[in-house]
Amino acid sequence: EYLYLSMAAYCYSLDLDGFANYFMVQTQEEHFHAMKMFNFVTDCGGKIILQPIAGPEVEFKSIVHVYEKTLEHERFVTQSINDLISLAVKESDHASSSFLKWFIDEQVEEEATVSKILSKLKLIGGEGQGLLM
Repeated sequence: EYLYLSMAAYCYSLDLDGFANYFMVQTQEEHFHAMKMFNFVTDCGGKIILQPIAGPEVEFKSIVHVYEKTLEHERFVTQSINDLISLAVKESDHASSSFLKWFIDEQVEEEATVSKILSKLKLIGGEGQGLLM
């Protein structure tokens, strides 16, 4: 959520409102995902312990760089979810395995979307009138 808000701010600073809107929507979606996990943990009787969050990257070289970082982050999230579900399976935690399946499916969609946008940005060289489409 925090990273995507930073990316939205960067896009707004370049007057790339469409890209900024994309990241604002992603920010809201990530908040929804966090709350989904928060509620699952509390529903299962777990204890939530909030920790400080390090500031996100705020300087980017280009819009292509923003989407490269986005894809890198989504792949990190995917690996983290895969690690969680592997642990849930190992521990025979069927409720967590079932719950995490939704996130696995979501990550397939997220990585595909970002990959397609990044491919299109690279096709136009990340510059020029194509950014305004």
